[in-house]
Amino acid sequence: MAVIKHKEQRVGVFIDTQNLYHSAKNLYKAKVNFGNVLKQAVAGRELIRARAYVVTTESGEEQSFFEALEKLGIEIKTKDLQIFFGGAKKADWDVGMAVDAISMSSKLDAIVLATGDGDFVPLVEYLKYSTGCQVEVISFGKSTSSQLREVAEDFYDLCDDHKKYLLGASQWKLPRT
Repeated sequence: MAVIKHKEQRVGVFIDTQNLYHSAKNLYKAKVNFGNVLKQAVAGRELIRARAYVVTTESGEEQSFFEALEKLGIEIKTKDLQIFFGGAKKADWDVGMAVDAISMSSKLDAIVLATGDGDFVPLVEYLKYSTGCQVEVISFGKSTSSQLREVAEDFYDLCDDHKKYLLGASQWKLPRT
């Protein structure tokens, strides 16, 4: 059964920036064209909110990237990169992204998760069965959890037309996690 997408649907897009960044880098040695990803995710519907979850570093080298996202109309939620004793690094936005999707669900008809991370399977199931929202996933299929693809009501594979969703060399870099 195909999902219904119509222009009156209120859509929220939640972007796991690190996941898409690392997928594009590992699969294609390129960077993500977040403008085209957002356009595909919205699919001509009414965008209520687009939010990207990003990590900041002490150097601030990612600032121009953040500004580029904001110019696209994407809100930025930042978290500092945590560096632990021994050099281990962590920057995990999964819980924050899930809480935002749940808290905004009453104002949305469709929720689009831009991620391939299988940790979001319980979120997709909760949103589908408890909120009545249509839940869609958009990501690079080659690096997307098969479970996430299965539970989503619609899955858009960025690999199918990957050049449309990638940028060549760019001035900005995301911090490594």
